Amino acid sequence: MAFVLFEAIDWRRLALVLILGQVLSFCLTSTSILSEKLAASENVSLPNFQSFLVYALLCLVYMPISIVRLGWRAMWQNIKRRYYWYVFLAAVDVEGNYFVIKAYNYTSLLACMLLDTWTLPCVVVLSFFLLRARYRWTQILGVLMCLGGMGLLIKGDVDQGKNYAAVDAVKGDIFMLVGATCYALSNTTEEFIVRHRPQCETIAWLGFFGTIINGVQMAIIEHKPLSELVWTKEVVGYTLGFDLVMFVLYTLVPLLFRLSSATVYNLSILTSDFYGLIFAKYMFHERITPIYAGAFVLIVVGLVVYHVFPHPPPEHMARAIGFRTRVLGDRESVAAQLGSGSLASTNESSGLSSRSSSSSKLVQGTREDTRDASLIA
Repeated sequence: MAFVLFEAIDWRRLALVLILGQVLSFCLTSTSILSEKLAASENVSLPNFQSFLVYALLCLVYMPISIVRLGWRAMWQNIKRRYYWYVFLAAVDVEGNYFVIKAYNYTSLLACMLLDTWTLPCVVVLSFFLLRARYRWTQILGVLMCLGGMGLLIKGDVDQGKNYAAVDAVKGDIFMLVGATCYALSNTTEEFIVRHRPQCETIAWLGFFGTIINGVQMAIIEHKPLSELVWTKEVVGYTLGFDLVMFVLYTLVPLLFRLSSATVYNLSILTSDFYGLIFAKYMFHERITPIYAGAFVLIVVGLVVYHVFPHPPPEHMARAIGFRTRVLGDRESVAAQLGSGSLASTNESSGLSSRSSSSSKLVQGTREDTRDASLIA
């Protein structure tokens, strides 16, 4: 029986999800380092301005692509009926970025690392209700293993004295919880949308509304620092590097949502602290202790456990307002496209025949998602 189960595993899909997740985790590490260099070396801390350029770039690149691929009519029908979904997605994404960055200015590093993991349980709960995700014991075990790996990373940082004192712990903790909750709302909402609509269009509208919301916030909060900013080549270089990496991140995240789920994305990026340590080793000659390597292995094994057994996709998703009626450009079968991250409740007595059937559906979904990846559709 065990041999049959392992034979039914879509190893190609599993490998693609693991690799893509670690690429995104590495991107997050790179943006953090570029932001730190910008703040430490150039004394520049303008999170709204940095995010504004990212959203503007997403809109400028993916809006024309979406118009060519879908046409004005399909895009207009979609945004006219569902504009509030995209406005909400952009708003929580913008505010998540803002509050998390602000939290680091007030609370301790240890508190930030602990509270940042609040995103994961929020995503799990939101996926349960919005995406009708149903989790088996193997998925719960995988999540717990990943959180255990994160705990080891935090212990390693504390043992090496990387923690710093809080300026205003209560304020910083509240900011981090608000930011983490916004990230969970953003991830789950984006996953829900890309399971209904093309990826390029979702990114385009996120960039469009994100540019507007972030631009207004930037004009209110950062207009004075921007007017006094000295544009050295270092400032320009770090800013452009940050924006390009974030552009890649926002481009690939919807693909991972299609192949797997927002839950897997948040599990994957737990390794970002490990990649940060590798940067620190070569840039600042910090020592990598065995506890960090163990943490990385535990997180990756947790991800494998989360994906290791095939499971049928949900038969249906929540009939949310705006998506109850199909419009031009909607994906033909939403339920059939759901990957291994959003799980349907299964009858354990159904036996190996149902598992084999679900495996074939997953293989078909992988082929379609791979085709979508080449088109960013």
